[in-house]
Formats: sequence, structure tokens, C-alpha cells
Amino acid sequence: MATCKECGDDVDALVTVKLDGKAKKLCEDCADRAREAAEIAEGSEAVVQGMMGFKGRR
Repeated sequence: MATCKECGDDVDALVTVKLDGKAKKLCEDCADRAREAAEIAEGSEAVVQGMMGFKGRR
């Protein structure tokens, strides 16, 4: 049995997800939540950059 690094639950299989440039092994539920959080953060950053008139790349 493998243990999820995020929630600490024992699961059958772990999924490797890249977050902030680091690979983490999470259970499927935590991996989905982490992907959603990353998408939301990216979208909100784009909105703030648009308000500030930022034209460059990240």
C-alpha cells in the first residue's frame, strides 16, 4: 500500500503530478484538487497581469 503525501491515506496507486516545478506523488482525489488549484491560480494571475497592463511572459 502506498501513502498519499497530501492527505496521508493509504491507496492502491499514486499519481505523479508536477506542482510548482516539483513532482509529487498523490492519490487520484488529491491530484485532481491540485490540478484545479493550479488552473485557478494561473487564471487569476492572468487577470491581474491584464489589469496591470503586463505584456511580457512569465
